[in-house]
Amino acid sequence: MPRTKEQFEEMRNATRAKIQSAAMQLFAQQGFGMTNVQEIADKAGISIGLLYRHYKTKDELFHELAEFAAAGLARVAERFQSDESPSVLMKGFVQEIYEDMVSGDDLANLMILMSQSFHSIGDTNDGQNGVVTVNKNLIMATSKLIKRGQELDEFAAGDSYEMAMFFFSFIQGLAEMKVKMKDDFVMPSPSILTAFLFSKGG
Repeated sequence: MPRTKEQFEEMRNATRAKIQSAAMQLFAQQGFGMTNVQEIADKAGISIGLLYRHYKTKDELFHELAEFAAAGLARVAERFQSDESPSVLMKGFVQEIYEDMVSGDDLANLMILMSQSFHSIGDTNDGQNGVVTVNKNLIMATSKLIKRGQELDEFAAGDSYEMAMFFFSFIQGLAEMKVKMKDDFVMPSPSILTAFLFSKGG
């Protein structure tokens, strides 16, 4: 019985997901420059010809993954601008990070890929500039959230921008350690991740 259009679309999406997952792991572990298309195809369990039917170049695949990660960061920045309690927003976000980091490697791989996107591809690349903008927006949104939390006496005192930079540098470092250390990595608890914010015991 011939496959339906919907079945073909499901197969296509499943193949793209395999390619993306394989590429994300290899880019994080080896770097963009050290990863070749054949390795991605092998890890995805498909032929290189099939990979090229979905992505014309390795750069195209990398950009799609970077854009996916950037869209996730943009959603976080938007969430931080809501009127909800800053402490509730931050605790919820940190809990999600913790659960994602202990359940698998996808978040860590995406964060490393975002870092690579700053320097792996040409300085004038529009996609790269978009990633830089998204990161800046996220830091600013987090800084404003912390500032609002301080005004509400939910967070400890300090320079809110410096605290936002510290927080995301901390998470980025943990992502890199998770990928490199593998089974020896231990994810700090949410209370440790937010200790600098809740030093008053909030």
